[in-house]
Amino acid sequence: MLGFVRILRLSSLALAVALAAPAGAADTIVTDVRVGLHDKTTRFVLDLSKRVEFKVFTLDDPYRVVIDLPEVGWRLPAKPLPGRTGLLERFRYGLFKPGQSRVVLDIRGPAAIDKAFLLEPAGAQAFRLIVDLKGIGREAFLEGLGKPALAVSSAAPPLALPSKPVAAPARPRKRVLAIDPGHGGVDPGATGFSGVYEKHLTLSAGREFKKMLEKTGRYRVVLTRDRDIFLRLRDRVAKSRAAGAELFISLHADVIKNRNIRGLSVYTLSEKASDKEAAALAEKENKADLIAGLDLSNESPIVTNILIDLAQRETMNDSSRFATMLVKELGREAKILRNTHRFAGFAVLKAPDVPSVLLELGFLSNRHEEKALRNKAYRARLGAALVRAVDKFFARIEEASSN
Repeated sequence: MLGFVRILRLSSLALAVALAAPAGAADTIVTDVRVGLHDKTTRFVLDLSKRVEFKVFTLDDPYRVVIDLPEVGWRLPAKPLPGRTGLLERFRYGLFKPGQSRVVLDIRGPAAIDKAFLLEPAGAQAFRLIVDLKGIGREAFLEGLGKPALAVSSAAPPLALPSKPVAAPARPRKRVLAIDPGHGGVDPGATGFSGVYEKHLTLSAGREFKKMLEKTGRYRVVLTRDRDIFLRLRDRVAKSRAAGAELFISLHADVIKNRNIRGLSVYTLSEKASDKEAAALAEKENKADLIAGLDLSNESPIVTNILIDLAQRETMNDSSRFATMLVKELGREAKILRNTHRFAGFAVLKAPDVPSVLLELGFLSNRHEEKALRNKAYRARLGAALVRAVDKFFARIEEASSN
């Protein structure tokens, strides 16, 4: 018998929050997930409404097992997700790209896929996708990475930035902005005090800010993602540049050990971080691609770092000017941190020719700030501050160009 262990951890609650995107029109639904020990292996089980084809492979640095599925809907019971069982530390799931869902298992050490199979329904039981893992040595694990049966990847090839700055497109009548709701899909981001995911909050805020900006009639706003889907960091940058964006705003919400700390902050790009907290946050955010189960082992440091050497001095200056304006306007609507404008090496801010900022909407680890961020009226106040800052930024550019 499979002895299942369920761990009550707030960070892994499967909550049906109002901000979560609906399951969508997927034909196949995942109805439950379990993990336990079975015949000296760690068994991971998904209950499914229909038969599916799937692929399983392993990644290292850190050790992960990835399960790729056709696009499925997720209707899990309102109970804690299982974790910390056998080889499994935790897992994540979500839409990886259109037509493909992904489950990423973080494992505690090198492991091999002992078995992977689909069981037909039996009695009241649904289809069951089962993956059994067994612990192995590091050398054996690395050998297994090269075996097609255990390492089948359906990930799309990386989308690299062009090696030279592209010519700016003709300016449209409306200014073009890119809003980047952080995280998404298989990468949930931070988990809030009540269990809400960062990816849902940033998407809700992004959609609302887009409406507010476009309502002025002065802007066209492009969302890097408009649903709960994973995007590579470089793809976020590339999408904004392809749209001719003149300003890039990435939305995030952090967690911190000290739950009493609250307040908004704005980050701009710098190879040298303004403080230890900024450096730690940038390091965490830059690992988003690893979290989603991408294999970056064959990519050069230049590609992995999003061609930071192309960052132009004038673009960074414009980013800092906008950050200063945004901090001032946000301070009229909400509590901001004492050292509100910070600097760090965020990969998502490294477009060479688009002024870019990363807006931390607050701390989800703070009970009151998380509650506020779940409130649409509060997000509207932040959106109003953003509109005022954007207006001032472009007014300054137009004034400078007319002189």
